[in-house]
Parts: sequence; C-alpha cells; structure tokens
Amino acid sequence: MSQAATADMKTLAKSEFEAWAGSYDHSLLNHFMFRPAHACFMKEIARWYAERQGPFRVLDIGCGTGTLAAWLTASPWPVSVVGMDYAEGMCQAASTKAARTNAGARARFTSGDSEHLPFADASFDIVACSNSFHHYPRQQAVVNDMRRVLRPSGRLMLIDGFRDNIIGWVTFDVIIGRVEGEVYHAPWSVVRDYFATAGFTGIRHRKINFLFPLLATIGDAA
Repeated sequence: MSQAATADMKTLAKSEFEAWAGSYDHSLLNHFMFRPAHACFMKEIARWYAERQGPFRVLDIGCGTGTLAAWLTASPWPVSVVGMDYAEGMCQAASTKAARTNAGARARFTSGDSEHLPFADASFDIVACSNSFHHYPRQQAVVNDMRRVLRPSGRLMLIDGFRDNIIGWVTFDVIIGRVEGEVYHAPWSVVRDYFATAGFTGIRHRKINFLFPLLATIGDAA
C-alpha cells in the first residue's frame, strides 16, 4: 500500500471515530461485538493472572471510550491500564468516563498511532486490541510494535471480525466494508502469520459470536 493510500485510510478512520465518540457507548455494536470482545479479554486475562499473580500493566489499543479499562479497574486485580486511540475524541470520552469511577486513579488515555506506539520497549504485560485492527493499513507493522512493547512472558490478545465463514464474509467484507470503506479483515491464517513473524509463540485462536463472528488470536512474548 502506498504512503498516500495509507494516510488516506488513517484519515478516514480517524474522522469516522471522532464523529462517533459522542454516541459510541449507545451503539448496538456494543451489545453485539464490543461487550463479547471485552468479556473474552477478561476471561483470558484471568487465566494469565492466575499463572503469574502480582501487579501488571495493560495497554488497550483502539480503546474507544475506555470500557475495557473500566472493567479491568473494577476487578480485584492489581492492574493499571493505558488506553490508546487514534481519535482524540475517544480518549477524551474515556477520560471523562474514568473520572466518574474508581478507574481514574489506575487508567489513563492517550492518542497515538498503532504503527508507532509511543511507549518504551517492554513496557506492558498485556496488549489488547479489539475491533479496530481492520482499520490498520500496515497490520504486520502494528503486530511487530505490539511485540516490542511487551515484557518477557507478556501476552498479546487481538480480536477482530472473523470473515472465514459465510456469515462473517457477508458481515465484514460486504456490509461493514461498504459502510467503513477501506478496511481489511484479515483471514485467520494471515493473522497467525502476523503473530509468528513478530516472534510470538503459543499462538492460538478462539471464535466467538454467531451473527457477528469474532476471532480472538492470542500469542505469548518469548
């Protein structure tokens, strides 16, 4: 993809989500896609925490209005969360939401580009990304940078549309593709290759949902 096409794809996604920030929490997609994705993350993080214990730090890429951060900071785990979104309006909404709850002390939000994460190497124990990966024009570069910011024994948890059956193909390649424009829901085998190329081990997949099928891909940092 050319630099111009990449810039156009990012600009389109940013404008869409800036416009959506005010009504994002009231979207039907929260019920059908976002909440199931967050519930999947919570289960996976619970399994990870049971093996390790102790304080840990989560980076939520494409954080939207900070729902995952709210769920995590309401848990009994000793967790701190950084939420990052390309749209400043989403980060502002997330910060406002966190200030109304106990999430405010343990969560912060910042805008940034997923290809160039504004964090030091080995800064996080878990990186989570749900339902935004299809907006990223250079997906391998994103997964590479996710690996860079993970600590040894850290974990990447990525959820995006599962388009490898007829329901998923119609939902994501036809309907959502027409609504959102230039997006790419990668097949499961391509996502697996992204993880392997970035150096993740123990790569596994989980399919969740029926009418809005989602693919969870999980990999461990060596």
